[in-house]
Amino acid sequence: MATLSNNFIITCFILGLFLALTTVPLAEARAFFIFGDSLVDSGNNNYLATTARADAPPYGIDYPFRLPTGRFSNGLNIPDIISQQIGQPEAPLPYLCPKLKGDKLLIGANFASAGIGILNDTGIQFINIIRMFRQLDYFEEYQRRVTALIGEDEARRLVNQALVLITVGGNDFVNNYYLVPFSARSRQFALPDYVTYLISEYRKLLQRLYNLGARRVLVTGTGPMGCVPAELAMRGTNGGCSQELQRASALYNPQLDQMTQQLNREIGGTVFIAANTQQMHTDFISDPQAFGFASSKIACCGQGPYNGIGLCTGLSNLCPDRNLYAFWDPFHPSEKANRIIVQQIMSGTNKYMNPMNLSTILAMDSRT
Repeated sequence: MATLSNNFIITCFILGLFLALTTVPLAEARAFFIFGDSLVDSGNNNYLATTARADAPPYGIDYPFRLPTGRFSNGLNIPDIISQQIGQPEAPLPYLCPKLKGDKLLIGANFASAGIGILNDTGIQFINIIRMFRQLDYFEEYQRRVTALIGEDEARRLVNQALVLITVGGNDFVNNYYLVPFSARSRQFALPDYVTYLISEYRKLLQRLYNLGARRVLVTGTGPMGCVPAELAMRGTNGGCSQELQRASALYNPQLDQMTQQLNREIGGTVFIAANTQQMHTDFISDPQAFGFASSKIACCGQGPYNGIGLCTGLSNLCPDRNLYAFWDPFHPSEKANRIIVQQIMSGTNKYMNPMNLSTILAMDSRT
């Protein structure tokens, strides 16, 4: 285990160096905090005894030095790309990474953990993961550490001026409600009532984020969950998406958008920015060739129908050109797809970003 930990420490250092060298400063850098699941986890689960990990090849095959870092991607994930876009010297390190100390703390931190959901009983099969309440506890702990470093007033200013990204909710369907037939939650709730319950619990998380000082929060919805390779393989019909999971997405995402805007009205400001990642994904799933993809149904790495069964491992089928695939593994987008998503987050119309895109937010903040 000591050798494994040392490898992760080295990985943290190398990745920080790479991202520092590739950053394009488009705006005055601010701190960046990330919360959520495997779509945005940058390696916290490497330090946990869990099966929800991406710390072995071929993960990271297109990352510098072809290193698996704990990102569920062939290369960069969404936080990495946003970090570059907002001009950070490097992407925030995973909160559990031992290198996250001193000046590295001022860049921000990534608290995300693969497998988690809005609800504490989501992802129970993964056992030791950082559930949302604990991610927010760590955010409080982070603030105490930064206060000791730069003082209370400067720490509060750093947090208030930071950008926050939260990506959570998909696992509450695929790794909870629909995990097994007749799951506990599906017996407790009809789907519309379950969605209402999720939104009410998510609201509590966002309110706590605000109470902890977050003032610019990107809130992403789920993608079209029924159309990922895993669901095509397990639940799709005649090559089409899983209608039940598509119904869940169609119920959940509009209510999430409405809830964030209601919170903004209650607060009296634009704190929460809703990113319509369902539409962003649907664009390249429905017309992959328009985005340069050969396939939006088959995962680059996997096995079985659509390469959608099981895990991506060294024994899996592996495509030679990741840029031709919208999905890297059975559940997660490729780096190229992540870049398309971030482009819409940065400059998308109100079809994608409500009430405004991130570039507009950055421009507003630079004038204040």
